[in-house]
Amino acid sequence: MPELVFFSGTMDCGKSTLALQIEHNRSARGLAGMIFTRNDRAGAGKLSSRLGLVTDAVEVADDQDLYAYVVDHLSQGGRIDYVIADEAQFLAPGQIDQLARVVDDLGVDVFAFGITTDFRSKLFPGSQRLVELADRIEVLQVEALCWCGARATHNARTVGGEMVVEGAQVVVGDVNQEAGEIGYEVLCRRHHRRRMTAATARAAAISPDVLPVSSS
Repeated sequence: MPELVFFSGTMDCGKSTLALQIEHNRSARGLAGMIFTRNDRAGAGKLSSRLGLVTDAVEVADDQDLYAYVVDHLSQGGRIDYVIADEAQFLAPGQIDQLARVVDDLGVDVFAFGITTDFRSKLFPGSQRLVELADRIEVLQVEALCWCGARATHNARTVGGEMVVEGAQVVVGDVNQEAGEIGYEVLCRRHHRRRMTAATARAAAISPDVLPVSSS
């Protein structure tokens, strides 16, 4: 039976790499897929991995009807055996409903990839709807690590290496940004609560003692 599958995890855990692997495996067996994405780090209309792999994709607009887009492609003689939706957290809840309809009404598998929560540990609306509708949720087993070595479970937004907790929910960035730029870092829950990034932890480690040390 066709399924709507949600592959979730933190940033830097290999979601886009897995999406590209699924695309490669299925296309190599003669299947035809359609790839949707939004706000990919490589630019509009791209699905990319931090490993350097990239392929073309359909950039999803705010008000785009994904079900209608698939139906239109099929009605023009195109073929779609599966759909991949990367950066699915950025999709509107209604667009997730449209992907579910692709599965139910057209009998096409849909594989959605995305992070579940934002930098404030709040659910993205698109991810919340996927949790509500998906036939299956797969938490990726390639574990991203916090700077302390513990399993990373939270996404943090940083500016100049310091964690911030205010701002728009969607600001495109990456885990490899230059100093002073908006970036992202994955942290364990403990250090996310303490707002302690790798940069602030290093700064704390090399700070001089605040209490005077007597030589006597």
